[in-house]
Amino acid sequence: MSKKLEYATNLYLKGIRDGNYEVVREYTGDRYTQHSTGVKDGADGFIEFFKDFVVRCPVRDIRVIRTIEDGNFVFVQVYQDINNGEGKWVTTDLFDTNSDDDKIVEHWDVIGKYVEKEDTVSGNDMILGDFEIKDLDKTEENKALVRSFFVDIFQNANHGALEKYVSTETCIQHNPNVPNGIDAVKHFLATQDFNYDFIFKVIGQGNHVVSYSKATFNGTELAVFDLFRIENGKIVEHWDNMEPIPARDTWANTGKF
Repeated sequence: MSKKLEYATNLYLKGIRDGNYEVVREYTGDRYTQHSTGVKDGADGFIEFFKDFVVRCPVRDIRVIRTIEDGNFVFVQVYQDINNGEGKWVTTDLFDTNSDDDKIVEHWDVIGKYVEKEDTVSGNDMILGDFEIKDLDKTEENKALVRSFFVDIFQNANHGALEKYVSTETCIQHNPNVPNGIDAVKHFLATQDFNYDFIFKVIGQGNHVVSYSKATFNGTELAVFDLFRIENGKIVEHWDNMEPIPARDTWANTGKF
């Protein structure tokens, strides 16, 4: 495990799961710019928020499900069961780290409700699935594919080009409201008012690519993480996590992006 990944996962597991929130000082750099809108910047902001959180939420089952590293960036997908089922969440986080010492200097996140497998349209779990990292030599090619997918299909509404990006044979869906298969994607595009306003960041590791974006769904602004698995130049599996962007006057920092 790299140092940057160790710091990011320890921030979750030691700092939040185990309630040792002071360890944030070990894992963050001279600055720690925060984009989780309820948390102030800096290590002190993290401590202030989670000091109260661990009191309100004494039972914390927190598991890091999968990770991706790309240069200075680390992505983690995390499952949280708080207070024995009182709240179940999928949290997706992106960390920027310092090139010199791998300490965390900036953080973005999206928090979404976890839907039980039996309640998803596809019958797939929201966070489980294939996660073998391979094809490392295709990282940049796969990142470019995902960027083109967003621009071509969503921003330019070139829906007829969908089969250029998504496999017609295998399209496994982990969004709890969308069935498996490319036909479900076609139906979604034809019937839903959803668009990506801008793609903030795309990172990848081999056959897996993560994007963080601002989107609009039926007039509601969302912060969205998408995770794609790619085989032979086509998207074959997709996870996502969405969170409505809170009103500006509720932010404790500069906002989601």
